[in-house]
Amino acid sequence: MPEYPDIELYLSALRRRVQGKRLLTIDQKDPFVLRTVEPPLSSLPGLRLESLERLGKRIVLGFEQDLWLIVHLMIAGRFRWAEQKVPAGCLLAWHFESGWLGLTEAGSKRRAKIHLVQGREALLHHDPGGLDLFSCGLDGFTQQLRSRRHTLKRSLTDPTLFSGIGNAYSDEILLRARLSPVRLSTQLSDAEVERLYLATLEILAQWRDRLQAQWGDKFPTTVTAFHTDMAAHGKYLQPCPQCSQLIQRIRYADNETNYCAQCQTGGRLLADRSLSRLLKQDWPRTLEELEERRHRPL
Repeated sequence: MPEYPDIELYLSALRRRVQGKRLLTIDQKDPFVLRTVEPPLSSLPGLRLESLERLGKRIVLGFEQDLWLIVHLMIAGRFRWAEQKVPAGCLLAWHFESGWLGLTEAGSKRRAKIHLVQGREALLHHDPGGLDLFSCGLDGFTQQLRSRRHTLKRSLTDPTLFSGIGNAYSDEILLRARLSPVRLSTQLSDAEVERLYLATLEILAQWRDRLQAQWGDKFPTTVTAFHTDMAAHGKYLQPCPQCSQLIQRIRYADNETNYCAQCQTGGRLLADRSLSRLLKQDWPRTLEELEERRHRPL
């Protein structure tokens, strides 16, 4: 699912192409992607797009007459751009004066969703409420983090606590901060909270700027929350760039958390829910035990 740096990349590309442009027509192939009926989608053609905003992980297109189109890409939704014709495979496409903006979704599950609302108050009903990391300051971050007793992984990815962070960038943040994903938010010292706060700002800004530089004026065609140059996320059993120990993981449902035991947990392996249940007492507890098992004769 696109997260803060990826959403900002889309917003930058869209502002250059459609902000200030009039919407001419709408081509809707999938009737279910739109989750609201009032006001109707047909009220948008002829209106000018006045603003583009981010609401958590949602992209908001603000039109004349106080109409707000809220696009939640979810896991597999992506934007496509073409100047001459509707991009292939679109669930819905908007024809602006400058070209076609299309929404596609990979796979058979349709999770991407669009809402059209009128008025800023109605728009704010779709705001999960998470703090903006670049405006809350250390005090705001500290208060929000300690307001609920969650693991750090859950706290960072909770959209009602912090805005725009998901599974991928939370792994990168926690590695940079050298904090365990299963530490409780209420157990961190003031120094550790500040370290986490600074790591959060550094990682999000670094990847935002990096992606902007990578795509330049081109419209991004491969937006993803996983990048091959990431340090932890998606790097299971690859060397940690900070200490060279192998990156470990915890798997649960459709997600996984990647971490470095050396840098984040004092060398202790976190129990993988499925494997530790299977192996029980044979589950290695430390990096040393894991290394011994790798070299143990069969």
